[in-house]
Amino acid sequence: MASVFEAMQERRSSSKVTDEAPSHDELLELIEAAGQVADHSGMTPWRVLEIRGESRRIVGESLAAAAGLEGRDADKNIRKAYRAPLLLAVIVSPRPSFKVPYWEQEAVASGVAHSLNLLLHERGYGAMWRTGIHTRSDAVRLAHRLEPGEQMLGWIYVGRYPDRPRSSRRSRVDARRHLSSL
Repeated sequence: MASVFEAMQERRSSSKVTDEAPSHDELLELIEAAGQVADHSGMTPWRVLEIRGESRRIVGESLAAAAGLEGRDADKNIRKAYRAPLLLAVIVSPRPSFKVPYWEQEAVASGVAHSLNLLLHERGYGAMWRTGIHTRSDAVRLAHRLEPGEQMLGWIYVGRYPDRPRSSRRSRVDARRHLSSL
């Protein structure tokens, strides 16, 4: 089992995955763990929508509609939703609060999404968090049946890593450029 440090060092987006995905029960376990992120007042201002099988078409169609695509262009866009056997729509579900502003609640939902990516990596699943300019469009909102006030953060595309070396790594951040002192 990889340490948190190792998982952070090794994790990378995986655009190529197999047709194997975590089961619903495994997802419950991973989401429970991901939900342990820092969360001011324990508001849990997020939810995850599990999308499998032909339901993935809803994602593709909503993104094509949001982009104003039709015909072959729409079909091409719709096929992109089938790149992985499982899509996890990560949704920020803000709670009314005088103490915890919206941006902080959205940060919690983002933390859950990133934690899910790390947990999926640890279990041998490839994942890619996809976002874009249409995530907050009306077409996407309606297709995913978002509640009033909810916002789509994006989709985590999930499948098992294909047989290939997992040693390739992302370029490293130069921490000296990002760490300063007062």
